[in-house]
Amino acid sequence: MAADALSQVLSGSPAERVLDRTLRAHRDLSREQRQALAESVFNVGLWRRRLGFLLGNPEAPAPALLFAFLHRLAGLSPEESARLSGVGVPPALVTGEPPSLALRWSLPDWLAEHFSRELGPSAEDFCAHLNVPGPITLRVNPLRTTREALAERLRSEGVETRPGALSPLALHVVGPKPNLYGLGSLREGLFEVQDEGSQLLGLLLEARPGETVLDLCAGAGGKTLQLAAAMENRGRLLTYDPDAGRLDRLLQRCSRAGVSIVQVLRSPPEGVLADRVLADAPCSELGSLRRGPDSRFRMDPASLSALPRIQHDILARAGRLVRPGGRVVYATCTVNRAENEEVVLGFLRESPGFRLVPPGAGWLDPSCVREGFLFCAPHLHGTDGFFAAVLERGEE
Repeated sequence: MAADALSQVLSGSPAERVLDRTLRAHRDLSREQRQALAESVFNVGLWRRRLGFLLGNPEAPAPALLFAFLHRLAGLSPEESARLSGVGVPPALVTGEPPSLALRWSLPDWLAEHFSRELGPSAEDFCAHLNVPGPITLRVNPLRTTREALAERLRSEGVETRPGALSPLALHVVGPKPNLYGLGSLREGLFEVQDEGSQLLGLLLEARPGETVLDLCAGAGGKTLQLAAAMENRGRLLTYDPDAGRLDRLLQRCSRAGVSIVQVLRSPPEGVLADRVLADAPCSELGSLRRGPDSRFRMDPASLSALPRIQHDILARAGRLVRPGGRVVYATCTVNRAENEEVVLGFLRESPGFRLVPPGAGWLDPSCVREGFLFCAPHLHGTDGFFAAVLERGEE
């Protein structure tokens, strides 16, 4: 069963879908067996290149990879690893450290090379952190409660947390992964699940009560809810996403969160002059690879060069939709200067009425600022990787 599921993942099927199908087909498994299956699928899917190195065979089949994981990374005996993986005779494993960044941290060669170019000496640390699960981070809803009161409420529900260091809205879950969606505090709209780095993007916009604010690439609307809370549910909050289906549940989430100022747009906004525009653009998502253990192997390297044109058009639209004296925040969750700094600098060359301003002056941790832009990353801040530029339009 595990070998069949792993073979599907190694062939390119998303690990979460494969695991879900497998568990549905084997409902008689115990809780321990289900957990063991999940760990096998995710860890072998993630570590496949390093496991192939240990086996001396980059094309090793799923049972052999599972054996190498159980014995070398999970620390089981050769006999127990062989029994659980079904390999029969335990294969010999290579000793010593893998010779390349790609093999050490189980990355496609092109992606390891990209991170080396982007991050230089810190690429090793960054890639190591991509193989560690990210924390479960919550964003308090100030329309309903405070961070301190939420922590107490969660404690009463059996969930321990600690405050985030970067966002005043963040709480990190401490201990075993809880069933958050079974909590009354979530049903009452006291919090949303949101990475701390993602929270910084909404904070950089500095939305205020009574303003007209546009969330131009809203996705499922998590940052829309954050902006509504910053506006104290007063003003006009427009939200749009090219994939209209992603916004279908937003109004339900608004009701739960006590938000009534959101207007969902079903076509691209035109003729709007907003006080502030958030353009959290679609990107290659290299900053969130730790959230999907096998996503790195399903990526198309061509996207890194194809996306900047789309991102440039989005930022140009954001610039047309913000009023004189207003603010645009351009953001991505990737580590790729072509999608980040180069898009912004190209926009500034074409738009002399805009200027780059320091992000989060007076409140943002200076370690999150690089060359005048927001940059946070798992190896530096414990967040996913995020980039943002704060742009202000001059008064005309």
